[in-house]
Amino acid sequence: MSQRLSRINELMKREISAYIERSFEFPGVLVTIHDVETAVDLRSAMVHIGVIGTPDQTREVLRQLNNKRGVIQNAVVKRVVIRNTPQLTFLVDDSVERGVRILNILDEIGEIPDSPPDEVPEIDLNKRPRR
Repeated sequence: MSQRLSRINELMKREISAYIERSFEFPGVLVTIHDVETAVDLRSAMVHIGVIGTPDQTREVLRQLNNKRGVIQNAVVKRVVIRNTPQLTFLVDDSVERGVRILNILDEIGEIPDSPPDEVPEIDLNKRPRR
């Protein structure tokens, strides 16, 4: 990915996040923008969102954002001046939930009592091997 495209992605992420924070209310739900992937031709962008809530709440947040994507695009294009206005598509990114599940599994594994170590013979490092 070019450095220019990387800067555009970061700027889009910041502006979309700020707009959603100002203009939308999702009671009992935390919505974050994880990443924006803008196409090289700047005609489309996938916005990866994280939603902390129930699956029904996640579907509702995704539905609202995709229904209002034109309004969000218009607001963002006023602040981000680029050649083309990318058409936004919102997708759910569940990487945080997967990470939490993995950490919980690792914690459970760590709670298993350790078995006693096998007897390991002591080795004298000062002793030279025979030839």
